[in-house]
Amino acid sequence: MAGPNPALARQDVRYEPDDRPPLPMTAGLGVQYAIICIASIILTPTVMITVAGGSDEYLSWAVFAALIVSGVTTAIQARRVGRIGAGYILVMGSTSAFLAVSVSAIEQGGPGMLATLIIASSLVQFALAARMALLRRIFTPTVAGTVLMLIPVTLSPMILRKLAEVPADASPAAAPVTALVTLLVTVLIPLRFSGAPRLWAPAIGILAGCLTAGLGFGIYDMSTVAEASWIGLPAIAYPGVDLSFRPEFWALLPSFIMVTLVGAMDTLGDSIAIQRVSWRRPRAIDFKSIQGAISADGVGNLLSGLAGTVPNTTYGMSISVAELTGVASRAVGVCVGIVFVVLAFLPKFVTLIIAIPGPVVAAYFVIIVALIFVFGMKILLQDGLDYRKGLVVGVAFWIGIAFQLDWIYPEYWTGPWGELLGNGMTVGGFAVIGLTLFTELTGGRRSRLKTRLTAETWSEVDAFLTKFAARKGWDEEMETRLRAVGEETMQILTRGQADGAGEAEGATGMKGAGDPEGATGVEGAGDTERRLLLLASADGDAADLEFIATTDQANLEDQLTMLTEVAGNVPVDAETPLRLLRHYASSIRHQQYHDIDILTIRVEGRG
Repeated sequence: MAGPNPALARQDVRYEPDDRPPLPMTAGLGVQYAIICIASIILTPTVMITVAGGSDEYLSWAVFAALIVSGVTTAIQARRVGRIGAGYILVMGSTSAFLAVSVSAIEQGGPGMLATLIIASSLVQFALAARMALLRRIFTPTVAGTVLMLIPVTLSPMILRKLAEVPADASPAAAPVTALVTLLVTVLIPLRFSGAPRLWAPAIGILAGCLTAGLGFGIYDMSTVAEASWIGLPAIAYPGVDLSFRPEFWALLPSFIMVTLVGAMDTLGDSIAIQRVSWRRPRAIDFKSIQGAISADGVGNLLSGLAGTVPNTTYGMSISVAELTGVASRAVGVCVGIVFVVLAFLPKFVTLIIAIPGPVVAAYFVIIVALIFVFGMKILLQDGLDYRKGLVVGVAFWIGIAFQLDWIYPEYWTGPWGELLGNGMTVGGFAVIGLTLFTELTGGRRSRLKTRLTAETWSEVDAFLTKFAARKGWDEEMETRLRAVGEETMQILTRGQADGAGEAEGATGMKGAGDPEGATGVEGAGDTERRLLLLASADGDAADLEFIATTDQANLEDQLTMLTEVAGNVPVDAETPLRLLRHYASSIRHQQYHDIDILTIRVEGRG
């Protein structure tokens, strides 16, 4: 049975998203997240603008704007504004994935054209979030888990280079000792202690590393910190938006869109992973939250383009810190956003954080990327790895590594394509999507039924499943199981219609942005009429059924979990269909999007 397992309840989650930790803890963790992420937010525009030959004024403005945008979007991710935002701690910050194409844009058209390209590519994320139900077969846990596992592959070369970032006249032992102290303190505290020491392990590790670097080896340079002002604003160097749409714009736009899709995959993986680590009791994946996270990512890129700075994305380290500390409260995410905005006006504190020695940063990030890799593995294992998924993941993962390390004909990949294909996450991500698409397109034609979603249409569903079983040549037992699954599922989907509850749930109708594969089926159907699309396909001796409906009820996977927990969590009239459905089906997955639910059920024979 797919879905949450109550036996896997996480006792190490101290504060769930809806909880409110004490204010000192909230503020402390907010600062801790900011300390971890601030260097990445600032260094990305710094590298981009200096490599492209931009002015110092533009650099100062881009760093300031990046901090403001990151703060605003981090708070939106945590609090959720309408349908925008994940509702979890997902720190937003500058993304290095755009570095290569952004440098090309500045060199060929200036900062104004870069801003236009970022704005144009951000629209892709809004479209993706709105049509995510349609693309559900592509953006799957298999894709998300593979991309998460490839993030450490992409980041590791940059991280490992920072291990040796010490002054030329420093002691040969300075870098390894500083890194080792940071690593040991950060790892050993949570391994040995719980409670408050575990909460502060990351900050204690960074502090121990900085003290070792400064007092032990003198490699913590404080001169730049002393020269920086306490409070200040950068010179106004807003580049504007270039609307000339020259040939260079159209030549670069496809690359920006491809990198944007990679960023969306990263956000997808982060959204699934943060849900896994934020609750004590495992829950079904909330796809509405994923839609909100991708929409907020689009808002971040849109604001970045309008503000004239680099695009941003979710940071996977959010998941690692939540896992390490056991605190997943949304209040912490809002606090992180506030800290980013405040730091934008405090140059001295920003400089203090940026001045942290490279070995300290590298040692801490070794832990972060290790946990990200493990999260990717967890997602793949929880989703279930059959031989097809295993083959897809294995091939895509090693293709990503091979391109990242220039193992596959590097002499053929030069120029802009070489920059793009030199990113393991990009290549591996597109490989897993391509292989997933191939599997779907060659899986055979699905039988389908389009009808109204009412208790009276059960006879249509029953006749459809009977005919489907006969066409596949299945025996009477398999036919009975299919029909039983159909009956119990229809009872669950139409529950409450007798007293009018169903009419309220179906008020939106299915003819809209969230309607995949034309699920309405009937032109001119009333706006309040609920519709059902039933897809059936065979996989050997098993049947895969998809019930696509306009419902708005509790997630079925979570309801099934409640059956094995405290009695009374599920109403008595609803308990019997749930138990029967669990008995007849071998796996159940309930994906809830805005305005549409997709219930995927696998039925296997007892041969």
